[in-house]
Amino acid sequence: MVLEGHLLERADPNRGRFRSLLLKALKDFLNDARDKRRARKRGGDVQFIAWDEWMAEFPSQFSVSTRESESWPPEKIFDVRWAAAVAERALSRLGEECERRGHRRIFDVLSSCLAAEREDVSYANFSKTLRVPETAVKRLVHQLRKRYRALLREEVVETVEKPDELEDELRYLCAALATAQ
Repeated sequence: MVLEGHLLERADPNRGRFRSLLLKALKDFLNDARDKRRARKRGGDVQFIAWDEWMAEFPSQFSVSTRESESWPPEKIFDVRWAAAVAERALSRLGEECERRGHRRIFDVLSSCLAAEREDVSYANFSKTLRVPETAVKRLVHQLRKRYRALLREEVVETVEKPDELEDELRYLCAALATAQ
């Protein structure tokens, strides 16, 4: 920048030393660079997407009624939507894995069991729907839950700085999802 600009032409021995001019130019350069970094953090080169439009495009299975969420502080709404997005990403990945293995129907039928309590799962009904023994349904649900937990952990570990923060973040995610139900 010094060579391409007109800095050397402006150098005047009567106004001060050359190194003072270079120091001033360096300080100005660093200040400009800092301002650009700060501007980028504030979205200087980012295109913003309205949250409501994005959420309408990707509706959540963990939806919260507008009436219910109107009384919530913005932080709670953000936490619930973050937790839902992470959980749904893991669920989507599980569905894609099942589809690649030719088990999409099993996923579609049993995915409702992933978040349900064991007492609320009717293995007999799923057995009739899938036309497999009840013991096979129990095994399939167990395998789906195990893989879903692993995928959920993978998704959450991407959101933490250090791996030892994973367990706390998972508890936070579960708590946020529990408030949405």
